[in-house]
Amino acid sequence: MSLESALTPAQMDARMDEHFAFEAADNVAGVLATLAEDVEHDIVGWPTGPTHGRAGAQPFYETLFADLADGRVETLRRLYGEGFMVDDSMWRGRAPGRPFGLEGRGRPLEFRLLHVVEFADSGAIRRENVWLDLAAILQQLPQD
Repeated sequence: MSLESALTPAQMDARMDEHFAFEAADNVAGVLATLAEDVEHDIVGWPTGPTHGRAGAQPFYETLFADLADGRVETLRRLYGEGFMVDDSMWRGRAPGRPFGLEGRGRPLEFRLLHVVEFADSGAIRRENVWLDLAAILQQLPQD
């Protein structure tokens, strides 16, 4: 990414906010449209490991939207660099399915997320790397 075409923090915010809005609406096509065609999609700990391309990311979102509901993301802090951002957020909603292999039973759930996102010059997300607070999830969804 050249300095002349580097995205501004406001442009990165707009793309991430759009991405999160599509997630909140369980809109798989919308989420995928925010990603570059050749996106590297890496949810740390996800069984498939990193995937490539929109088609590679699609099964994650289909599973996520079946397992979690009424989700909303609150951004706590964002840090910016040339062509990338780090987003520290809190996810809140319910777990009607089996999020991350755990029986949700419709229980309320909240956990921190850390995204490291790289952007193409076009503004599309070309790399999404996500960590989540699995300890908080396990505490809220005991499997007894």
